[in-house]
Amino acid sequence: MGTKSVVDLLESSSEVHFSGFHMDGLDQRTSGIEQPTTSEAEHMSKQPFVIGVAGGAASGKTTVCNMIIQQLHDQRVVLVNQDSFYHNLTEEELARVQDYNFDHPDAFDTEQLLCVMDKLRHGQAVDIPNYDFKSYKSDIYPARRVNPSDVIILEGILVFHDPRVRELMNMKIFVDTDADVRLARRIRRDTVEKCRDIGAVLDQYSKFVKPAFDDFILPTKKYADIIIPRGGDNHVAIDLIVQHIRTKLGQHDLCKIYPNLYVIQSTFQIRGMHTLIRDSQTTKHDFVFYADRLIRLVVEHGLGHLPFTEKQIITPTGSVYTGVDFCKRLCGVSVIRSGESMENALRACCKGIKIGKILIHREGDNGQQLIYEKLPNDISDRHVLLLDPILGTGNSAVQAISLLIKKGVPESNIIFLNLISAPQGVHVVCKRFPRIKIVTSEIEIGLNKDFRVIPGMGEFGDRYFGTDDDDQQVVAPSQ
Repeated sequence: MGTKSVVDLLESSSEVHFSGFHMDGLDQRTSGIEQPTTSEAEHMSKQPFVIGVAGGAASGKTTVCNMIIQQLHDQRVVLVNQDSFYHNLTEEELARVQDYNFDHPDAFDTEQLLCVMDKLRHGQAVDIPNYDFKSYKSDIYPARRVNPSDVIILEGILVFHDPRVRELMNMKIFVDTDADVRLARRIRRDTVEKCRDIGAVLDQYSKFVKPAFDDFILPTKKYADIIIPRGGDNHVAIDLIVQHIRTKLGQHDLCKIYPNLYVIQSTFQIRGMHTLIRDSQTTKHDFVFYADRLIRLVVEHGLGHLPFTEKQIITPTGSVYTGVDFCKRLCGVSVIRSGESMENALRACCKGIKIGKILIHREGDNGQQLIYEKLPNDISDRHVLLLDPILGTGNSAVQAISLLIKKGVPESNIIFLNLISAPQGVHVVCKRFPRIKIVTSEIEIGLNKDFRVIPGMGEFGDRYFGTDDDDQQVVAPSQ
């Protein structure tokens, strides 16, 4: 076989299949991208689902939290109250406690809260302070021991105020209750439960509570993913929230961390196909047959994430049918050469679709990365389906996505399709490009010391196209 230039390979790649040129085996020094270890990736993927619940005092936050916990009775759920993290008052502050603003962000020990949340998210048991609202101290009563859980609910008036706390949350809920209702509840609670004088309650409300709500709490409403009017009385909203939480808990743990990661729902058929293509004894014919079936499923799922417009048509019976119209401005881009195995499935789903190509190649001993491309001239105006069956360390994916963005493709217009993904690669790509979507059929255990995906399916390009190491012109570590 004669040696060809890289450009020649690009020109002929749709007819003759050459060796794979994946960059995902490159070390950190050459890639410039931080690589998490397998243990780190496993740790990141096992973090709990964190829900933040904010809102004004007496808005019904605790009721909402208790209803969510009640409906998630078959899950391990822990409730962390921001009220537990008030600062201990000094003697001077105690002498003028009536002038102390408990609704100000500075009233809370946010650093201690962050420390507790960090330990819970890392699977460690913690001791949460038991704040006494009569002595205004957190060391009067023993701390509450809390064990790691599947779901952490963090509740408080100002849990959305500090961006560091917000970043911990997978879901943010704001309980929005009318001010008059909140005031009435506060009067009843403080006079009955805390034996306070109604005049003092009203004075505190006008002096601290209402101004703090307007200045600090209400502005954080914009950070909420979900706003619940009427608090605990809104059973429909709470049912929908619990349904969403259950969906998230049923997904792979990485999907809880990265909302732009989509793993197609596993069935016995899909598991069976994975079993066949992962088996080292599977023949080339069977490998291609079942790989093509899986690729088709991934492509169809990826197409479901494209924008659509509503369209009405007339059926042969003369009836009106309201449906949708497919996205017209679309193209595929395959990463040579394994990505070319996914082109037929894309063509079968999208008649006449344009498909570009990217070749990522490591040349010589200096680790210099060269990227050659053959892309549609109007690619910046299109949604792009990036094709590569294996996401390993994420280096070649980052290179390919960076090139597309350089060509003017908006990050949110890129959908990356692959069959299997290592947690390390998911972490690298999603952190670097939080607005792209990744669609895959299974998440792997991780990478071995040679940066190969495990359990994996071997050299995908060699198995699919029927080549071996002796036929390769240029060799780079596989994904």
